[in-house]
Amino acid sequence: MIHAKYKRLLIIVCSTSLLLLIPLIAMQFTPEVKWDIIDFIAAGAILLSLGFGIGFIIRKVRQPNTRIIAVLAILFLFILVWMELAVGIFGSPMAGS
Repeated sequence: MIHAKYKRLLIIVCSTSLLLLIPLIAMQFTPEVKWDIIDFIAAGAILLSLGFGIGFIIRKVRQPNTRIIAVLAILFLFILVWMELAVGIFGSPMAGS
């Protein structure tokens, strides 16, 4: 039997891997998806951070309203970082465009 801590870790890592398979498979069928290894590493790091952050909040925060607000804040931050890396909404040096 897998300990609950390792089960959560396994779910987060497997979910991230499955999500990263989407662009990998799309690259085989269309030239519009052009990711290199750095793109996969960045996406994996961001997705793992999201999963671990939400998992941490779910484990440590007991009040339901505070938990919801914290999870929404992490999701918002994830979306902002993803958009910045994809199209450069803030025009930072790490922007994708």
